[in-house]
Amino acid sequence: MSLNAVRPWRSIHRRKSRQIHVGPVAVGGDAPISVQTMTNTVTTDIKGTIAQVQAAAEAGADIVRISVPDRESSAALKEIVAESPVPIVADIHFHYKRGIEAAEAGAACLRINPGNIGDAARVKEVIKAARDHGCSMRIGVNAGSLEKHLLERYGEPCPEAMVDSALEHIKILQDNDFHEFKISVKASDVFLAAAAYQGIAEATDAPIHLGITEAGGLTTGTIKSAIGLGNLLWMGIGDTIRVSLSADPVEEVKVGYEILKSLGLRHRGVNIISCPSCARQGFDVIKTVETLEKRLEHIKTPMSLSIIGCVVNGPGEALMTDVGFTGGGAGHGMVYLAGKQDHRISNEEMVEHIVGEVEKKAAEIEAAQAASEAEAAE
Repeated sequence: MSLNAVRPWRSIHRRKSRQIHVGPVAVGGDAPISVQTMTNTVTTDIKGTIAQVQAAAEAGADIVRISVPDRESSAALKEIVAESPVPIVADIHFHYKRGIEAAEAGAACLRINPGNIGDAARVKEVIKAARDHGCSMRIGVNAGSLEKHLLERYGEPCPEAMVDSALEHIKILQDNDFHEFKISVKASDVFLAAAAYQGIAEATDAPIHLGITEAGGLTTGTIKSAIGLGNLLWMGIGDTIRVSLSADPVEEVKVGYEILKSLGLRHRGVNIISCPSCARQGFDVIKTVETLEKRLEHIKTPMSLSIIGCVVNGPGEALMTDVGFTGGGAGHGMVYLAGKQDHRISNEEMVEHIVGEVEKKAAEIEAAQAASEAEAAE
């Protein structure tokens, strides 16, 4: 029995949206939910920004966003785009001309905030630049920067105000016959964001970019994002996600994938199932898992590994993983391969041995996939 076996009670039926592209990355429709992050370097630090983009891409980011606050950043963006292994979204606030410059610099997508980009005439100029240079766009509504007339109408940021803001700007794009756009309605409050996203999901077929904005540090932000994004994804809402953390962008990518992996929506790398450990453990579970997470970061092939300290749950968990190790036998433990007991190994040899087994299994999976693709191409 596979851990990823489809069961009626674990199926997610994604909301149907039309599909757009951010460079070569499809967003919406039946495309996989893409994972994004954003650089936190000064954009004019070209070398540092490129290094951060490349690190994020190596961690699995499909798309990376970069802030373009001034003309110097627009100039730097051109060099960054040329070196980037993934499509770049230009984050535009306040000055519409930055959007035009970013499109000219090669950005794959322009993110504009309705609350501060300016009037319809300025948005129209940005739309023209996007069309001329093959960019898609994201309407990025944020509860903290709603338009004045909406705040006057509703009195405070609320889901209705955020949805109205999004729809007003969708209309501007559609009136200009521009349809390559996605939408986000972010807030730092999980309830506000979730309600706004549910509202906009019902009001448009545009692809949806999910995020809980300004979620906090690594621990608190991960929890808020897992709750907010996890519930929306569970309802089938969301075509691309960004986990906003006060942390290294690579951590945002990791958390994003873990959220998607936990819901069976994306699979990348080794999914480690491990116990929290207790007095029954036959080896140091916590230290072992911490070591294996680092040692197995290079594995991109989706697969599962169970590391359980004793025989209470170990054999059962191992039945559902590609590779497993269960402790509890006087300095030794049982290695499981494809859900079956295979051989025993000492605790001292365990880490190196498991790394080897995982790498071997990953190579087998990759070879099988390559053979299947070659057969399909014939």
